[in-house]
Amino acid sequence: MTLIGLDVGGTTMKAALFGESAREDGDSRVLASESRPTDRADPVGGVLDFAAHLAARAASLGSPARAAGIALLGIVDEATGTAVHSANVGWRDVPMLRLARERLGIPVAIGHDVRTGGLAEAVLGAGRGAGDFVFVAIGTGIAAALILNGAPYPGTVGWSGEIGHVVVRPGGEPCACGNRGCLETYASAAAVSRRHGEGVPAEEVIARAGRGEEKAGRVWSEALDCLADGLATATLLLDPGLVVMGGGLARAGDALLTPLESRLAARLKFRDPPRVLRTRLDDQAAVKGAAILARRLLDEG
Repeated sequence: MTLIGLDVGGTTMKAALFGESAREDGDSRVLASESRPTDRADPVGGVLDFAAHLAARAASLGSPARAAGIALLGIVDEATGTAVHSANVGWRDVPMLRLARERLGIPVAIGHDVRTGGLAEAVLGAGRGAGDFVFVAIGTGIAAALILNGAPYPGTVGWSGEIGHVVVRPGGEPCACGNRGCLETYASAAAVSRRHGEGVPAEEVIARAGRGEEKAGRVWSEALDCLADGLATATLLLDPGLVVMGGGLARAGDALLTPLESRLAARLKFRDPPRVLRTRLDDQAAVKGAAILARRLLDEG
């Protein structure tokens, strides 16, 4: 059995083919993995083309794909398989489940990228055995997944977890969502790079901050403050025992976790802060989560 796991991000699409040993509760055998830039000009066509390429590659390896899981960014209605809206790539009300089934000719499961990553963390990663926790992914944007008893909670219409659009600086910088002062306008990887300027990527901004560069230090410190504000709000509302940090910015490791933990604790005067851990699945969380969705689809018949 080969399963396709595909994660569609605002900048990059990542995918893997998982072989016969693919199972939900353990590391799966990866037959192949690939990535390609997200097609901003034709994001829907780009997703379908990549999925079809992966199916063709599985067939060329002698093990045709039996099911696919596709994790999408933005607002996702998982029940209908609809990509409702994404400010980052611009799609709206796309019937992705129907289109992918027609293109691939195999069962397809559609998930929200961060909730799918949170599922993988609950089954395989840093949240395994934790039961209830919050998974926060910081990449081109920022979003979160609320994991309840090991399962992602989508909310009533799939809008849960939009922590990136919590206003942390009222009247601040404009956000693509139409509001001002949103968390992701200050603390996403894209925002850290943009606010520093000069085309410096976020990971380099963080490195320069560590070396004492004043401009980088100022940008990174404000990003950490905004993240702490957002996580404090989530903690007071949800009372999680654990926060798992994922996405590209989580690769900063202690440069992220150590100051974030101390700033979060400083905002929670009357209670203990939750533990803050880095993902164990790195940037493959949503890819593995998408494969879990595909496997569950087959298990359910």
